[in-house]
Amino acid sequence: MSRYLLDGGLVQAAGVAFGLVLIGLLLRSLTRSRHGAPHRQKSAAGAAQEVKQPAGEGTLPDPDPLLDFDLETATARNFIYANKTMRYPYHQTMAHQPMHINHWIEIDKEYKWYIDEKARVIAEQGKNVIDSLPENDEACGELLELLADYLPKRYPTLFRRDQLDSITNLVTGDRFDAVSEKKGVDALLVISRLVQDDFLMARERPDGKVYLVGGLIVFPGTYLLSETIDKPLEVLHAPVPDFNAKLLVSVERTLKRFRPDQPFERSSWNIMDDRNLFFHNIAKAMPDEDLRPQDLWLRIDHQTFRKLPRTNAIIFGVRPIMRRIEDLADSPLVPSLMEKVHTESAEHLITYKGMPKYGHLLLPYLRELTQSQIERGIIRCVASLHPVRWLAPAYHDDWADRGPRIAITCSREDDVRSFREFLRERGLPVPSTQTSMAEPTESERRKAARLAALA
Repeated sequence: MSRYLLDGGLVQAAGVAFGLVLIGLLLRSLTRSRHGAPHRQKSAAGAAQEVKQPAGEGTLPDPDPLLDFDLETATARNFIYANKTMRYPYHQTMAHQPMHINHWIEIDKEYKWYIDEKARVIAEQGKNVIDSLPENDEACGELLELLADYLPKRYPTLFRRDQLDSITNLVTGDRFDAVSEKKGVDALLVISRLVQDDFLMARERPDGKVYLVGGLIVFPGTYLLSETIDKPLEVLHAPVPDFNAKLLVSVERTLKRFRPDQPFERSSWNIMDDRNLFFHNIAKAMPDEDLRPQDLWLRIDHQTFRKLPRTNAIIFGVRPIMRRIEDLADSPLVPSLMEKVHTESAEHLITYKGMPKYGHLLLPYLRELTQSQIERGIIRCVASLHPVRWLAPAYHDDWADRGPRIAITCSREDDVRSFREFLRERGLPVPSTQTSMAEPTESERRKAARLAALA
């Protein structure tokens, strides 16, 4: 049985990731400007400028070129701060927003590792992670053409079009010719050599339902494409409370009306226990005995939502971005925010989120990070003691009373709900600390040493 961790938590029937993102479309009028409010873009030199996209109907403009893009130092947006990914009080909501075309594909210094890891997983897993039904083959080709046009325009230092129907990846040295002739899995294989993102693909069938019909899903984390392909949203969402009864009809209606010039984005978060983007250990087992809390990972999936103009296919892009929990040490109020989300949210939400497996490691460490921020003068808070309940480190149905703990009661200016404003008001940059995915963590090294000693 596959399992998928979402904003709301741990659910079975993994395809929930695709359709649940669509709920948010119902919460916002689709008649807004197709690009939303102006956004701030920073060049590699650090200069900020307003970027606005021209109005138009049916098509999107070209992205702004990053002429000084440096792959060695580039970081993706920190989605702890973008897209309202982290929020308190915590409840199920899409927290989506119109997507600027510049944000469709974000490349960072981990690019080569992601591309190589994709190749490894595809070679090992095949149709478990890459597949297309015949009705989706043309859409795969259209998606490739769209990327082949977009990437050299957005990242001219990384991609080149020597000929109209080719694209060269200057990082890997790969060149792909006759791009417009590639369809189905052949097109998806090329895409896997170009971007860090995965893509789920869906379409409406004559019965009026929306089906998952293929995709490149190499880094799902907790489920397999092979278990979800050719299934309608109502089946994929059967485990989600009230979805089929209250939301399915409206979501499918929105999908049918959504235009190619109305892209959206959002992001979701989960706590993971390793770097295995294909299938995390925590999806099927308890964390390893060697795992330090510092080496838990905050996985944020940047999710993009587009409709292709020619084939009318629905494209759901997912780009996982990983940060070790220790990377949050200098992010003001974020450790306290995460603790509050885990300890003060509705019990069914955090259980659904999967906290029974990692709470015993995560929560004490988050408190240590918060206390360190107070001691270093990063935040000003008043500590108090009060009891809290949290899940025991096992598959227990009951709550365990772990007794008194340190709770941080902040002043108004240090309220965790205002952690984004905290930075802006003080003129502080968004933290960018991000452990490399290419290097094993200390926990991994300890495990390797332990196993070697037993051999």
